[in-house]
Amino acid sequence: MTTVVPDEVAAELLAALPPRRVLTDPDTVRSYLHDEAEWAPYGQAIAVVRPESTDEVAAVVRVCARHRVPVVPRGAGTGLSGGANAVAGCVVLTTEKMNAILEINGPERLAVVQPGVVNDTLRAAVRQERLWYPPDPASAPWSTIGGNVATNAGGLCCVKYGVTRDYVLALEVVTAAGEVLRLGRRTAKGVAGYDLVGLMVGSEGTLGVITEVTVKLRPLRTTEPRTVVGFFDTLEATGEAVARVIAAGLQPAAFELIDRFSLKAVNAWKHAGLPEDSAALLLAQTDLPEPAAAQEADAILAEFTAAGATDAMQSTDPAEADALFEARRMVYPALEQLGQAMLTEDVCLPRQKLAEMIGRIVEIGERRGVQIATVAHAGDGNLHPLMLTPHGDEEAKRRAQGAFDDIVAAALEMGGTVTGEHGVGLLKMPGMTQELGPGVLALQRSVKQALDPHNILNPGKVVGLA
Repeated sequence: MTTVVPDEVAAELLAALPPRRVLTDPDTVRSYLHDEAEWAPYGQAIAVVRPESTDEVAAVVRVCARHRVPVVPRGAGTGLSGGANAVAGCVVLTTEKMNAILEINGPERLAVVQPGVVNDTLRAAVRQERLWYPPDPASAPWSTIGGNVATNAGGLCCVKYGVTRDYVLALEVVTAAGEVLRLGRRTAKGVAGYDLVGLMVGSEGTLGVITEVTVKLRPLRTTEPRTVVGFFDTLEATGEAVARVIAAGLQPAAFELIDRFSLKAVNAWKHAGLPEDSAALLLAQTDLPEPAAAQEADAILAEFTAAGATDAMQSTDPAEADALFEARRMVYPALEQLGQAMLTEDVCLPRQKLAEMIGRIVEIGERRGVQIATVAHAGDGNLHPLMLTPHGDEEAKRRAQGAFDDIVAAALEMGGTVTGEHGVGLLKMPGMTQELGPGVLALQRSVKQALDPHNILNPGKVVGLA
């Protein structure tokens, strides 16, 4: 990057945008400098810009391109890998003001939204049209569609219905040169040229700034789901139950794991009255029509019992099911209430290796002397070990980082990946380098160089070009 004068850049941004779009007050800027990833480094920004249209985003990028100033796109800042963290001398571009639902098209089963639309807001809006947008990360009440696209977010329903990439039909993006391009299509099928939409999904703002998203929708589910709950004395037995359900060819619509420590945190925060006697519980939900739903629920229940569940039951009570799945969504914020630093993992394993990986996590926590809370999208092998340490305890932090590295190494050894849905950002770059190897990493960097030759879009993230 060339040397720039921050005041000159800020002045050009102020001249290029309508009033109140550019923030330079240090206290205000500070609140936009990082996401929710504990320990991920971040730098000081020249300014924060809050554009309200694609033209304004393009104007910002053009100013930054002229000065070779980094642009760091940001959604709601709910990321867990440092992907939205500011770099020194950058402009943070937040899409929080670009929050309009532009179209809901029932006959074509699609919606067009600006990137700042909150996931749950979109889901509620399309529900009014008896439609459904399946991707539902635990951060759905706060995270934005743009951020979900940038990280290819998953969620509780992805085990059966897929992740964000499976629902993105088209994108409008601003390139590193400030050009506005439309990628993709509105049709159900289309293979005209390279899949540039697929390339942009999961690229974490390093290849373009997303300014509009067209997503496909599904018909609203009308059957009341059946929920199966199993309680287990050990995490290893819980993993074995998951493996048995998968091996039996069953496909729950949601399949989640919550360990005892996480349950206690939710109870302490929300007085939820969740059982805390077991090491972990499994939640599986089937949304098939009756009588197939009853048959699938019975089969899941049988696998839980065969794996050694101390108790297992099924329910058709929607309120009871909603409370249990809401507890799963509340785990991360509940753990935050404990007042400790939290380092979050996101490894994903072949599903038959889940039980073995859970055992490895238990062993790593004991060996490193680190408290690890574990939740998981069990049905697709996506584990979220959360390492907790007291703030300011550098020795505990060092042990937690060691546990983090051990978990990554174990996941790769078993044929897994370092990130299932949180993205690479900053925290996962060493693990990604191990996973991909020099040839694939060089190919990725070639793509970055072709689309962003001056490396101004979220530099230092994902592929590590600073």
